[in-house]
Amino acid sequence: MSSLASVFALGVIFQAPHHLDLNDDSTRQTIVDREDGQYLGHVTSVLLEDGKTILATYPMGHGRGQIVLKKSDDGGVSWSDRLPVPESWSTSKEVPTIFRTTDKNGIRRLILHSGLYPIRQSVSEDDGKTWSELKPIGNYGGIVASSCMIKCKDGSYIAMFHDDGRFIGEQFKPDGGNKFYVYQIRSTDGGLSWSDPEVIATHPQAHLCEPGIFRSPDGKQLLVLFRENSRKFNSFFITSTDEGKSWSSPQQTSADLTGDRHTGVYTKDGRMFISFRDTNQKSPTLGDWVAWVGSYDDIINTRPGEFHVRLKDNKHSWDCAYPGVNILPDDTIVCTTYGHWQDQQSPYILSVRLRLSELDILATTKDSEK
Repeated sequence: MSSLASVFALGVIFQAPHHLDLNDDSTRQTIVDREDGQYLGHVTSVLLEDGKTILATYPMGHGRGQIVLKKSDDGGVSWSDRLPVPESWSTSKEVPTIFRTTDKNGIRRLILHSGLYPIRQSVSEDDGKTWSELKPIGNYGGIVASSCMIKCKDGSYIAMFHDDGRFIGEQFKPDGGNKFYVYQIRSTDGGLSWSDPEVIATHPQAHLCEPGIFRSPDGKQLLVLFRENSRKFNSFFITSTDEGKSWSSPQQTSADLTGDRHTGVYTKDGRMFISFRDTNQKSPTLGDWVAWVGSYDDIINTRPGEFHVRLKDNKHSWDCAYPGVNILPDDTIVCTTYGHWQDQQSPYILSVRLRLSELDILATTKDSEK
């Protein structure tokens, strides 16, 4: 039997996850961008089709501010200087997010969103070399828009964001009040245009926000993880078996997945690697940049998972880890995010590279030393 402690829940024995710490492993870490006295914040990244080029985008400021674009040509080992961007990117009011799309004619695009009111979009059709100016996608606003996007089986894309009543627009508030709603929009033309937003999740007490979407291993189900902003509950999730046309009622995740801004990938062995800011109030890594490793079924059945990994110690009580997570063809995971990595210093952008096979070895070594 493993030396890990076991806990009982609903009559089933669950193993507590291995707790691993990569904070001091500088060999895995690359500084992407740092500027004395300048806040560099919330990162999103995208891996291009060549399997090695990563684009990362983030604001010069807490959410709002000049949008920065950087590129790695070698899978996150090294990063370019800041790249030229459209003039309108200096007017961004919220966290920028970046995604790849392909329309029904095979045209490939990169889509960048910037939220609050109105949500705006910039498009590139040459792998990020040139971009259109930011333009509104509709008469509505939203916070961290769009925090996730996924392609549906019919070729359309759904994207999601949340709002607390301040920016969405009166016509899109179901009850006219100011409360947390999670919204979905859909594009049928590869991200060039988007439908009006519709509510897909809310809760009478919990504050659901910052959705992150995943597809089940068999392809039949979509799952969305949420940040819970009242800090009174675990994180939540919902599922859909009809490509986002309808969604289940929200239910809580295990405490081990409780955090902000879940982003992640599947590795070749079917495991999930999900990175986020740890907000589990009982966690020893509360407020740090962490990752959860487990299976899709672990999430659905609220099991604790296999690994809880601290990627980096955040010197601030909470401000870090809107992570971009990408996986290379050789199963190397590249995580890129911001945080207060040095005491009394402005936050900056850091990239960490790892493989789950390396975590397996670390966990085995840790067990053998007990």
